[in-house]
Amino acid sequence: MKNSIKILLTLVVLFLGFTVQAQSQIKLGHINSQELMAAMPESDSAQKTLEATAQQIEQTMEQLQVEFNQKYETYANNLNTYTDLVRATKESELQDLQDRIQQFQQTAQQEIQKQRNKLFQPIRDKATKFINQVAEENGFTYIFDVGSGAIVYAAEGTVDILPMVKTKMGIK
Repeated sequence: MKNSIKILLTLVVLFLGFTVQAQSQIKLGHINSQELMAAMPESDSAQKTLEATAQQIEQTMEQLQVEFNQKYETYANNLNTYTDLVRATKESELQDLQDRIQQFQQTAQQEIQKQRNKLFQPIRDKATKFINQVAEENGFTYIFDVGSGAIVYAAEGTVDILPMVKTKMGIK
């Protein structure tokens, strides 16, 4: 019986020793990847390109809206003079134009999202590459991205690696 207790106590001590040793080897860090990407010079040019595309789309949208408003105003002003056939044709034209406008809006939103992904994916990839390099060079076990909102708690023992990554990338 005494041997069983000694063996059990030895196992508990060994287990606790391994647990303490494992905990001391874990090194946690955190970074705000959105802040890092905003500091990267590539982000400015990507944002400007995206804004230029959005501005072109907005101008086209305004032109379509002006065209619709003009046609509607002409229709409304001349409604009493139209025959049934002309009135139906004008209404069909207005409906078609309105449908084109809605389709353009949907396609434009998809196009902007597609271009955003195309422009910012290389920037995200570069940031991830440097984050991984800093994490490996400094022996981190985990790096949490607080910019994504996924972390609800960050202990004081975690290290913000943003300054290290910026330094590695040459960003001030």
